[in-house]
Amino acid sequence: MTKILIPQVTAERLKAQLNRRHFLALSGATAAAAFLAACGDDEKKPGTTGSTMGGKVDKNINLFTWADYDDEELLNSWGGLTIDIYGSNEEAIQKLAAAKGSSGYDVVVPTGVFIPQMVSEDLLQKLDLSKIPNFKNLDVAYTNQAWDQGNQYSVCKDWGSTGFMYDNRVITTPIVTWADFLAACEGPASGQVSVLDTPGNLCGLYFWANGIDWTTEDPAHLDAAEDYLVNTLAKHIKAFDSYPGVTLVEGNYVLSQAWNGDARMGYIAHEGAGGDPADYSWALGGPVTELWMDNWAIVKGAPNPDGAHDFINFILDQDNSVKDLEFHGYNTGMADIASLLPDDLPYADMIFFEDAQVATMHAGAVNSAQDRLVEIYNNTKAAAGA
Repeated sequence: MTKILIPQVTAERLKAQLNRRHFLALSGATAAAAFLAACGDDEKKPGTTGSTMGGKVDKNINLFTWADYDDEELLNSWGGLTIDIYGSNEEAIQKLAAAKGSSGYDVVVPTGVFIPQMVSEDLLQKLDLSKIPNFKNLDVAYTNQAWDQGNQYSVCKDWGSTGFMYDNRVITTPIVTWADFLAACEGPASGQVSVLDTPGNLCGLYFWANGIDWTTEDPAHLDAAEDYLVNTLAKHIKAFDSYPGVTLVEGNYVLSQAWNGDARMGYIAHEGAGGDPADYSWALGGPVTELWMDNWAIVKGAPNPDGAHDFINFILDQDNSVKDLEFHGYNTGMADIASLLPDDLPYADMIFFEDAQVATMHAGAVNSAQDRLVEIYNNTKAAAGA
């Protein structure tokens, strides 16, 4: 077995980072992009099967999640899932809030800092952890976060960070920092750039590059970010794309802001098509960047809450968790994960980070600046015509 392991100091720091502030939940749904059209057949597959807790459970649920985020074969081995996707937490919250408990979704996958807002808007139902016995498989570093103490509403799905991937055949000067990224956007990558389709990550580009805490609520910082993003960067952006990895290596972009797992998918796709991995470079953004944790949660008004609990329990099985990790490329937070990994796990260094890398990662926040961030995002998108 491979011996990739998060040292204890890293696990402790991650817990401290993810717990470092009690995040402010905002009332009212924030503005966001237009709703995604439902992409699955609403008719569920018939049938009930035995659950891990005994008895029978309907193993058909509606999952509202990020794109390309789970191993389809694995999901189908549990039961029948109808999947709809979103590109940002804001988009998911807006759709659930508009539905007022009648969305038809059973499970949603929010980023941790958005959970207090979702709870305050009555979008999530409390979990019954007695129905999720595999919760015990998670490392304690990924439980009991400040934004959901006692895991009342959520359990860890996985965690990761944000960086960039670029085509070395076009960008010949190495990109190391977010300032380098922005310079490349205005230079050799102009017009062939994608940025993540989320307000926080877009504004984070400016804050990280300029040494400003990306959780800032200072109006002057927010105004400066808007001025740069709308009046300078927007003209260089080709697309707002939360899943650019494979699209980049297909030639749609030269430079992409990306989450680590999605960038890893790009490498795997490029090699699978016979390409040379040396064509592209990946790096975490510097000198600081994002730390996020996504979570399994059950939607208020879920048609099949028992099935939702059973599904979450299934995905927290150690073997199932590792199989999903191999697909999406994010650390699933299993305890003693080194003993579970296959020897041939590709691009493991894009999943498991060194202490020095983790030290550069900082959790975001949903605070009084949230509506302003969304406004800046909308204005930048309009200016980019994307």
